Amino acid sequence: MEDKKELKVIDLRKIAKLIWSNKRLFSKTITFAFVLACIYIFSLPRFYTTNTKLAPEMESTLGKGSISSIASSLGFDIGELQTTDAITPLLYPDLMEDNGFITNLFQIKVKSKDGKINTTYYNYLKNFQKASWWSTIFGSKKEEARISSIDAYNLSKRDDEIVSSIRDNISLQVNSKSGVISISVQDQDPFICKCLTDSVRDKLQEYITNYRTNKARTDYNYYKELTLNAKREYEKVRRQYANMADASTNVKLRSVELKMEDVENDMQLKFNTYTNLNNQLQAAKAKVQERTPAFTILKGAAVPIKPAGPKRMIFVAVMTLLTFLGTIVWIIRKEISEVFA
Repeated sequence: MEDKKELKVIDLRKIAKLIWSNKRLFSKTITFAFVLACIYIFSLPRFYTTNTKLAPEMESTLGKGSISSIASSLGFDIGELQTTDAITPLLYPDLMEDNGFITNLFQIKVKSKDGKINTTYYNYLKNFQKASWWSTIFGSKKEEARISSIDAYNLSKRDDEIVSSIRDNISLQVNSKSGVISISVQDQDPFICKCLTDSVRDKLQEYITNYRTNKARTDYNYYKELTLNAKREYEKVRRQYANMADASTNVKLRSVELKMEDVENDMQLKFNTYTNLNNQLQAAKAKVQERTPAFTILKGAAVPIKPAGPKRMIFVAVMTLLTFLGTIVWIIRKEISEVFA
């Protein structure tokens, strides 16, 4: 004997009548959800966003074409290896993961348009951020920030929260094809938002410049020290030669003449050494300038006019719609369970 499953269908008329009979429930739940959503979303502070685009100078690969052609004929592709930088532009967004880079932003001076806020970015985040009413109930008291005592890699719980907040507020992206760096910043004050975007761009330029010129500056300082030492040695021997020449003006002894010749030769050697090192010093100085990258600002940060969020009307509409659908499911739950039983 075969088991026959009874085919059950949903009676749409019955469901429609059931929904209509509970129209008062809809008015209550939707009104309650609307009011609750408004209270919640209007308690959240609004924020603004702005962005800037930066194009750093890329290292030239001139002179490497022949090497690339030879390698290509042998089946090797060295296109990705034609840079001496350990940190490529694609790795710049990872700087936001470094506490040291983030804490360098603490000392940025920020000022609101009305002038009521004029302090460091760290103190601004710590004491001047707007929050929802339920957060202020359990919020901490305002206190003067001491940036000098902060250890970037040994943060307190409060400072770690501030660092995390900065990571959430600042977005750093690099176009893998064009190399254009996009910096986007979010903040509660539109004027501070623009100011912070410019400051982050300057800090990034400073970091890239320091990294690209680090080796050249080390070489320059090395040759500078050698040149100063060589100059001191040369001047010492020159003074010795001058003193000997003055003392032996009327002396015709051969031994004195030989000693004078030895000192003169030593002075010439010291002078040659000083000259060579000074030439290398000037070359190292030119190398620092050569390694210093140039930056082109493709898009400057503008003071945002309209807030970027939270989207109050969309949030209220979505919450109201979800409440409406949830109420329908609650009303017809028995009919649905009977169909799938």
